[in-house]
Amino acid sequence: MQVKAGPLLSKINYPADLKQYSEADLEQISQELRQYIIDVVSVNGGHFGSSLGVVELTVALHYALNTPYDRLVWDVGHQAYGHKILTGRRELFHTNRIYKGISGFPKISESEYDTFGVGHSSTSISAALGMAVASQIKGETDRQHVAVIGDGAMTAGLAFEGLNHAGIENSNVLVILNDNCMSIDPNVGALKEYLTNITTSKSYNRFRDDISNVLVGLSKLGPNAHKYVKKIEKSIKGTLLKQSNLFESLNFRYFGPVDGHDVKRLAAIIKDLKEIPGPKLLHCITVKGKGFALAEKDQTKWHAPGLFDKITGEIKKSIPDKPQAPKYQDVFGHTMVELAEANDKIVGITPAMPSGSSLNIMMKAMPTRAFDVGIAEQHAVTFSAGLAAQGLVPFCNIYSSFMQRAYDQVIHDVAIQKLNVVFCLDRAGLAGADGATHHGAYDIAYMRCIPNLVVSSPMNEEELRNLMFTAQQENAGPFVIRYPRGNGVMPDWKRPFKALEIGKGRKICDGEEVALLTIGHVGNFAVEARAELNSEGIYPAHYDLRFVKPLDEQMLHDVFSKYKHVITVEDGSLQGGVGSAVLEFMADNGYSANVIRLGIPDEFIEHGEQAELWAECGYDKASIIEAVRKVGTKRTTNTMVG
Repeated sequence: MQVKAGPLLSKINYPADLKQYSEADLEQISQELRQYIIDVVSVNGGHFGSSLGVVELTVALHYALNTPYDRLVWDVGHQAYGHKILTGRRELFHTNRIYKGISGFPKISESEYDTFGVGHSSTSISAALGMAVASQIKGETDRQHVAVIGDGAMTAGLAFEGLNHAGIENSNVLVILNDNCMSIDPNVGALKEYLTNITTSKSYNRFRDDISNVLVGLSKLGPNAHKYVKKIEKSIKGTLLKQSNLFESLNFRYFGPVDGHDVKRLAAIIKDLKEIPGPKLLHCITVKGKGFALAEKDQTKWHAPGLFDKITGEIKKSIPDKPQAPKYQDVFGHTMVELAEANDKIVGITPAMPSGSSLNIMMKAMPTRAFDVGIAEQHAVTFSAGLAAQGLVPFCNIYSSFMQRAYDQVIHDVAIQKLNVVFCLDRAGLAGADGATHHGAYDIAYMRCIPNLVVSSPMNEEELRNLMFTAQQENAGPFVIRYPRGNGVMPDWKRPFKALEIGKGRKICDGEEVALLTIGHVGNFAVEARAELNSEGIYPAHYDLRFVKPLDEQMLHDVFSKYKHVITVEDGSLQGGVGSAVLEFMADNGYSANVIRLGIPDEFIEHGEQAELWAECGYDKASIIEAVRKVGTKRTTNTMVG
């Protein structure tokens, strides 16, 4: 469904078209842009509240800057829909996050206006600084470099590393702090409290407009005016706020806070800031979900609500006619409460994803034993290590692709010290519409090479519960449990706990000639494939490895002594994955078999529905059937031999 843009927006294909309008027109353009986002996302889905919150800022930036010559970097990218619409992609916006359509995040290969590919948080300041230094080296002194970062992304160490460096480079960098007290869930931590103090200081806010007016006229006051106004401004801010300004202590000129929904004033301020040299920070106060009442009221729910009725606000959900299997994340959340009720050593940790990981269930039931540490994966891991060093059993839930950011901490702070930290890696495998930045393709490969680590993956909800139960047993050590985004296969999932033997897989069924070795949820694809193959007279065996490390060597000896064709199936990278581990075992033990590996190939997979991507990568049900047919012998009877 193609949505019609408003009368002004329909004439804006690129920022150059936007500049033909007067500042007085910017309010109507912002209204039309906001409505266009609502119209398209309501019927196609996607991230919603974040982009609504920065509509005016987006319009002001492209109006005041000379993009793409001026470099504009969006942090995370959830909020860049308006940016995409104004930079040549309005007619393609209905394909946003759809298979073979445009990406839901800024992407260098998609547009020259997307100056830096993003998806994970807190990269914008470092990237913009790198661009600014490059411009200095190349003599491009008129080029602007702007990083737009949310207050949630400011909680990550990388953001502060970028600020710390930028403060000494004297480069032409403007950091715009989009302050709405939200990431996906409400923000936490001391930085949030600091920003709140600034925004609620009545004394300071009475003076901020006067300060701003002085700065706006700065260029007219002569060559020495800059240093004097800077001193006066710093003194007033420090006195009124009764504390030194965090950003100015890092050598940033701090401006704000300003109303992030006053588009005309924003455009004027950004134009003026272009004339001020050195690192600057503009603090904008915005409302996530601005302009859509329900999204303003429940910002977590409307971060990415799916399809909805834009008039009534009803989120459209299909009503199943029979009991459905739960999401793996919800099984994790409820199981955490059960385990913690029985074991007072258990605590839960998440880096700013309590609702996404379902740790919010434990946070509600046991608020003193569940911690949201902000967008800070490295800290989450080492914080968990500290808890474990004092005898607690932390379950640290991090999305698989986000765990990549804390790899050193897993090795240095957990594995070397053999601490019983349980890493629950949500969104393992292909995550869907978020695309290459969010697929959990590499955790098997990067975890299985670490000594002292147990690496596992459940085939269903019951297995997830049992692995969690096993991981908190005495002397379990560092333990990884990976599971995918989405639903499992067991409506009746809440069954008694059972401790599993670490490193022990299970045989699902015997077979002839061909053995399927699967790990995790994709084992269910093999079950479905085997049923269809059986109806054709082809009978592959099926083994659920359950553990990537340690491998069940006894089971593998059995497999390689019986079957001449072995097909491995995994929801992870083929390079260094489970198939590679099986090949290593075969070579190390002198076996000779035809091993076929199905999984994620050696390339970055783009966005789409999970089923579309499983098929593209060649490990869905149909791909497994095809692989078995190529090597399996069809029997003339419907009875398996032996």
